[in-house]
Amino acid sequence: MAGRKPRRARRWLGGAALLLSLVGGIAAWWQAGEWMPSRARYPIQGTETSAADGAVNWVALKASGADFAYLDASAGADVRDPAFTEGLAEARAAGLKVGAVHHYDPCRGAGEQAANFVTVVPRDAALLPPAVELDLDEAECAAPPAPAAMVSELTTFLNQIEGHVGKPAILKLSPAFEARYRLAPMLDRNLWLTGDYFAPGYAGRPWVMWTANTRLRSPAVDGRLRWIAVRP
Repeated sequence: MAGRKPRRARRWLGGAALLLSLVGGIAAWWQAGEWMPSRARYPIQGTETSAADGAVNWVALKASGADFAYLDASAGADVRDPAFTEGLAEARAAGLKVGAVHHYDPCRGAGEQAANFVTVVPRDAALLPPAVELDLDEAECAAPPAPAAMVSELTTFLNQIEGHVGKPAILKLSPAFEARYRLAPMLDRNLWLTGDYFAPGYAGRPWVMWTANTRLRSPAVDGRLRWIAVRP
């Protein structure tokens, strides 16, 4: 009988420790959803949005600290984001600078992808440099091309869209895509990298933009925002 109390105490302490761990995890999760990079270090910050994020209150987004917004515009050869045109007008009306994102499909031709982009994105000098998102998605492209072929097609695509918008594009490189193709040293374009809460270094050279939090809570949207910092 005397030996039961220590076991009960151990069970109680174990349960208390588990509870504290869960509470700590919830608190950390909540704080992560609120986190933004330091304004003192990164004075210019913004976001990336798409139709999948639902309706955006652009005035609230501006009030929350966004200086700019990149809007998903097109993907591959035939996908167009239905929120782009309306979002472009409303974001500008709220006082935000705006740029367009194309999700590049390594398995589709450069010409058909460029045609998709220029159909959606207007020729407008006020737009921010276009961003080309480069990631590996087996559901979209089960057999990615060899490096030489991929670089050749991507270069053609970049030349065509840059001729349309009149300024160099930004390469939004995922860690997986850069690990496979090592584009950063080959293509002389500014880089947009990703890394929740920690500044990324996987490209081997300095980045210009950083997606610092992919799960930011905001009163401007029902879901989560992808929050971006600009290197000063």
